[in-house]
Amino acid sequence: MIISVASGKGGTGKTTIATSLALSLGNVQFLDCDVEEPNAHIFLKPHINEKISVGIPVPEVDESQCNFCGKCAEVCEFNAIVVIKKKVLFFPKLCHGCGGCAYICPEKAIKEVEREIGVIEKGNSGTIDFIHGILNVGEPMAPPLIRRVKKYILNSKHAVIDASPGTSCPVVEAVKGSDFCLLVTEPTPFGLNDLKLAVGMLRKLAIPCGVVINCADIGNEEVKRYCESENIPILMTIPWDRRIAEAYSRGIPLIEALPEYQHSFSQLYEKIRGEFR
Repeated sequence: MIISVASGKGGTGKTTIATSLALSLGNVQFLDCDVEEPNAHIFLKPHINEKISVGIPVPEVDESQCNFCGKCAEVCEFNAIVVIKKKVLFFPKLCHGCGGCAYICPEKAIKEVEREIGVIEKGNSGTIDFIHGILNVGEPMAPPLIRRVKKYILNSKHAVIDASPGTSCPVVEAVKGSDFCLLVTEPTPFGLNDLKLAVGMLRKLAIPCGVVINCADIGNEEVKRYCESENIPILMTIPWDRRIAEAYSRGIPLIEALPEYQHSFSQLYEKIRGEFR
């Protein structure tokens, strides 16, 4: 089973839930797909034994063969390549690596070369197979790296995917193909607003979901009412506890700092299995 953990907004405790779930299951894969700011390694402390460069194909133009017809520029939806006055200008940060320019060039003056956008690191944290992506600073596109991280998912193991916050393209790419998505929220107006956005995204992707309410006793009841009205199961509630915040600040996983939560997260997995059926 592939379980993704997402949240409409940041700061709800998504990584706390994802790492605790993985630790409660033990022999699983953990994939940190929050490639712009991965932080699960702070808690799982994996031993990294492999580092893989990840790139996207970008065009390289041989102007000695180019007749400057401009067809490459016409086909580029993102204006990454421009032809002006017998000159071809290329803007690598705009390129999505689709290969259209090289395919359509009548003179075969364009070949594709790889430009690194980030790295994947693989390792182990006890019995957990750990994989995360790290996007290079300044790179605007996370989805290609997320897709490469997810290629390491094995059918023989459960996988827990930690997505980035929000509902933008990187989140869609991270949760896409999941069997179930856990949405971590908080009982505040902002938490409810962004939860609704995340639920809408998952419904468009036809991915079943359930909710974990963190800091459940410090806000109002609107999140619970919304979940009830939309028939979304609330699978777990976690009260505000200073000990959890202190453990988080020191990079200590929740179920290690408070072992009594071990059973709660094992139950969370069983509830997910029940909803998935």
